[in-house]
Amino acid sequence: MSADLDDVPVELRPAVAAALDAAGVTDGHLSLELVDTDRIHELNRDHRGKDEPTDVLSFPIDGTGPNAGPRELGDIVICPEHTADLTEAVVHGTLHLCGHDHETDDGEMLALQARVMAALGEAAPG
Repeated sequence: MSADLDDVPVELRPAVAAALDAAGVTDGHLSLELVDTDRIHELNRDHRGKDEPTDVLSFPIDGTGPNAGPRELGDIVICPEHTADLTEAVVHGTLHLCGHDHETDDGEMLALQARVMAALGEAAPG
């Protein structure tokens, strides 16, 4: 099986696919939407209690356990106006949907993100 990326803008699919591959996720569906500052601010406030805009939000749906049907990975919302590197935001959001969390791990997610970015030929941040 392969991931369903029909709801991801065509130009961002390679970054999503690379992040899914690096995370070992071979199937499922996700969506990715680019939004303006007002919308990302609203989502960040309503879902995270942070009353400010941000760069990327991920909303996982299915966990990693068995499901009755195709796995629904979740939704990624990105505000290009608050994103220094759109490809990096795509990879970052996708890894979150795959269960990674840089706020609770020991650097594993950001290391994986750096490897994906290098594989995509993108410069590492910083």
